[in-house]
Amino acid sequence: MKLMSMIAVAMLVLNANAQTSGKINPGGIYIKGGYNASNISVNSNGSVDNSKTLGTFHAGVIADLPLADMFSIQTGLLLNGKGAKANYYLDNNNTSDNYVKTRFNPLYLELPANFVLKFPLGNDLRLYAGAGPYAAMGVGGTSKIESSFAGIKSSSSNDIKFNDDNPTTSEQEGSRFDRLKRFDIGFNGLAGIETNRFMLGLNYGLGLTKINSTQTNNSADDKNKYRIWSVSLGVRL
Repeated sequence: MKLMSMIAVAMLVLNANAQTSGKINPGGIYIKGGYNASNISVNSNGSVDNSKTLGTFHAGVIADLPLADMFSIQTGLLLNGKGAKANYYLDNNNTSDNYVKTRFNPLYLELPANFVLKFPLGNDLRLYAGAGPYAAMGVGGTSKIESSFAGIKSSSSNDIKFNDDNPTTSEQEGSRFDRLKRFDIGFNGLAGIETNRFMLGLNYGLGLTKINSTQTNNSADDKNKYRIWSVSLGVRL
């Protein structure tokens, strides 16, 4: 019932603003999806190893709520693939054998809250740019290992597991070395172009949460956080 009430309020706001904003900033509900280039930071300054970038996806629903002709709040719910990959070769000149390849691809339900400025280029065309926080909850995903030694190949796949954290406490309940933290928070930066029907954009997700549940909460090991570039297409309903 709470979810239905929230949707009803959002639709009323959209309708009221559409009447006053016209085509300059019509707002709307968008079905959104696209490609993620995901990685995980490897040291305390937050940098990544580009060779470990993993291709994955995002998909969901976004509500664009106009507050003025050039200003909106965008929120919604996305299924967001994160993670990274790594390839190890005994001989870099011969990558067809004697290797280990890993793929780490957790899935999160993500709730963004982005503040967006829009710059009209015409009655039906706008540039936009914005930023805002996000909160995400781990819901699944897989890790895969593929190896080949002396021509003998093997592979395995395992479900990714999360701890049983209660987000209202400072503890990480259920933390273990083989568990990820259930919750991730961070910031999004986004830019793109939209018409009254479509939205094409680029997003960068900067994770602030250390992903391993057994890591201590201090700055000495401030690493292993998600870093994600995304390209997406939204279709207005």
